[in-house]
Amino acid sequence: MAGERSSTTAPLIDPSDGTVITVPGTTMSDETGSFRPAIMGVRGATTAVTVVLCSSALANGERDVMAAAVVVITYNVVRILKPVEVRDDVRSLLRVLAEVAIHVLAVAGTGYWDSPFVFSLLTAIMVAGFARGFGFAVRVGVASVVAVALPHLIVNGLNEETLRTALQWTTLLLLVAAVSGYARHINVEADRQHSLALDRLGRLSDANALLFALHRVAQSLPSSLDLDDVLDTTMRRVDDLFTYDLATVLVSDASGGGWVAARTEGGRLTRAWPVDALPGPARTAVSTGQLVVERDLARADGSGLGTESRTGLYAPLVGRERVVGLVVVERNTAGSFTDREVELLEGFVEPAALAVDNAMWFSRLRTVGANEERTRIARDLHDRIGQSLAYLSFELDRIVKANGRGDDVGPALDRLRDDVRGVVGEVRDTLYDLRTDVSESSDLPTTLAAHVERVQARSRVEMRLDLKGEVRLPLRQEREIFRIAQEALANVERHSGADRCLVRWWCEETGALLEVRDDGRGFASGRDGRLDSYGILGMRERAASIGATLDVDSIEGVGSTIRCHLQPSPQASGTASPAGRR
Repeated sequence: MAGERSSTTAPLIDPSDGTVITVPGTTMSDETGSFRPAIMGVRGATTAVTVVLCSSALANGERDVMAAAVVVITYNVVRILKPVEVRDDVRSLLRVLAEVAIHVLAVAGTGYWDSPFVFSLLTAIMVAGFARGFGFAVRVGVASVVAVALPHLIVNGLNEETLRTALQWTTLLLLVAAVSGYARHINVEADRQHSLALDRLGRLSDANALLFALHRVAQSLPSSLDLDDVLDTTMRRVDDLFTYDLATVLVSDASGGGWVAARTEGGRLTRAWPVDALPGPARTAVSTGQLVVERDLARADGSGLGTESRTGLYAPLVGRERVVGLVVVERNTAGSFTDREVELLEGFVEPAALAVDNAMWFSRLRTVGANEERTRIARDLHDRIGQSLAYLSFELDRIVKANGRGDDVGPALDRLRDDVRGVVGEVRDTLYDLRTDVSESSDLPTTLAAHVERVQARSRVEMRLDLKGEVRLPLRQEREIFRIAQEALANVERHSGADRCLVRWWCEETGALLEVRDDGRGFASGRDGRLDSYGILGMRERAASIGATLDVDSIEGVGSTIRCHLQPSPQASGTASPAGRR
């Protein structure tokens, strides 16, 4: 298109001084491409004027004019049909100087300032200004004026008329040189501003793409606390953000102290590595906790994870000041990762590390919780059933020995039958307690009231309920609070020796409170008793998992009180429903 540089590669402008930067291997642009319409128009007009001015000389058969006309007119016609491309090299410089020299010789050889070719010299000066700028154009203009004016004054003598003619043409030539050179300066400045604008736009585009990618990562990664889900999401994001030949997520092996390939795309890898068996760049990333960019694995310490990998990015996942994982992205071509991709991975690994670390901790806590639940069940079976079964075993041994002596064992068998029925009832109660839970159809007050009724029915403790539930909590919170109440009542039933027990559950918009208070033997202040007996540790973990606080107050010889207090949160407030609403 007219007005554009005739090159597929835009010039690189140094923002500091506006000079053109030549990059090896790139195509240099046409310095006069932006001015081509003006050059062609002026060249055509001056050529037409030259033809008109030469007509009388040609009619008179002036051979010098005819020879110069053939050269000048032919050159300008060719340049109109095939414009010259002026680049930032010596060859183009010589081409510009040759054009000026041709016209200067034609003017000097056919009458100096009275030559019919003097207007074509204007075009040559103008091209020099457009091609090389203000200073070059002025120097060429001065040289041309000297080359024409000095012989003209020597041949025609120094008089008023020759001086006036020389001054007029000198002014015109230098003016053309100055205007064309200044136009070149304005064009370079416009190119510089355009280049800076494109550079800023490119940087903004890259930043926007990076922020968008990181926003997607930040939204998706922390949304799950399941390690498998987090690893799958991490791998999907790596696939979205990068092109690669091999990508893997390594996670630390807590049991063996090495590294495990949790997720891999693009190849098959060894399942696990000791720390010292990792490739050099990966070991460096793990030891320093910093992203490592290896643009040529052939020169690095060893190779990449992939046998054909030639370049790689190794980003540690740092959580709670320790490296919990490593994201590896490798390609089979050396030096192919861009700075933008490095920045993208740096921004990606921080939320990824947070998600992986949280999932690992949640997995550990879930294991601890499962172990605590198994311990609680084992304790229930031991305290309530194990002792009864041991008693039955001893009683059977006694009856067998009595029968061997010939004693009447009928009454003893009757008592044993009643005891067996009691143990069956205990088993049934234990299984019922383990299965009982809060659900969508049975809220916490209803489930808690049923459980308290069963505790009172099988024990000598007088139970009193104080229930006030204006709203329902999220189901997970209600279930954890019910398990806390179960554990507290189990302590009252088995260990406290209490005669009376108060169970209070208040749930309002301002918060929720569970309180279990007994008048039993209690224990010394500052000592929660044996944690494995009283289940205090399990109750605290359950409370912490739902954002609640658990307080244990006990006075030896007076009784104990367990309070679980839950403050309202925006999420809980948004999901709470009126009591009784299903």
